[in-house]
Amino acid sequence: MMTQLNKIVFLCILILCVQKLSFAQNTDSTLPSVSLKNIKGQSINISEITNGNKPILICFWKTCCKSPCEYLDAVAEVYEDWVDETGVVLYAVAIDNTRSSSRVAPFANSHGWGFEVLLDPNSELKRAMNVALTPHTFLLNGKGEIVWQKTLYVNGDEDLIYEQIEKVISE
Repeated sequence: MMTQLNKIVFLCILILCVQKLSFAQNTDSTLPSVSLKNIKGQSINISEITNGNKPILICFWKTCCKSPCEYLDAVAEVYEDWVDETGVVLYAVAIDNTRSSSRVAPFANSHGWGFEVLLDPNSELKRAMNVALTPHTFLLNGKGEIVWQKTLYVNGDEDLIYEQIEKVISE
């Protein structure tokens, strides 16, 4: 019989294994060809996004998950500075299902996020990029290649992400 501590340790190990599998399966360094809509209803093919040889962040999140929302709020506080200093752009991909995706636009607007919010209600992009846990952030270099990724959020991770953006710019 498992004690409560053993259950927690087992769950943590399971999460790490899923995370490792997610990273191992995503060997393609480019974005898949998947069309999504932004919260204004405009279609965007992910494989065609560019940023003039500057970095791109893609972050998967869900309105009902506290950690990804805290992460995006933290990034939103510094996002304007990031854009001014590095030229980075962020696409926040909401993986709410078709029933709850109607809540994404009001949620994002109420938080005042200054970055593009996309809808992935059928989880096409999520599956194509092997996303298991949120938030899951991908960093692309100026050529559109995935060069770094991070799963989950701990207060202060936005500083780590900014350091990675600076590394990409200096390469």
